[in-house]
Amino acid sequence: MTAPAVTLVRSERLAAAPYAYAALTAPGGLVLTAGACPLDAEGRTVAVGDVAGQARQVVANLVVALEAAGVGLTDVARTTIYVASSRREDLGAVWDVVSAAFGDHDVPSTLLGVAVLGYEDQLVEVEAVAVRRPA
Repeated sequence: MTAPAVTLVRSERLAAAPYAYAALTAPGGLVLTAGACPLDAEGRTVAVGDVAGQARQVVANLVVALEAAGVGLTDVARTTIYVASSRREDLGAVWDVVSAAFGDHDVPSTLLGVAVLGYEDQLVEVEAVAVRRPA
């Protein structure tokens, strides 16, 4: 039997979830993350009502998921950012936090206002596609 083409990645530093936080392919392949959510290690939504505060937690959780998959923010090739708001000010506040975390590595991103996200009181979610360097 051959090894699977995809390895699912979990981290004990993130809240228990019914899904993997990232999936990776062979070296030089892609790392696909689940949407990073504003949850603490116990699975509680943080910074309720504060889009910027939630964005900071989301980025921190994204970094942990990426590290567990053997990559970092500078390996990210694309992000999708979801904000449960129809207010452009909220989208802008989240964008400011996320783009600051990436610094000069200004990856292509899509920023969306959506009606609702999966966890109670959740306002922000970010998913990423990264590329692993060959060994």
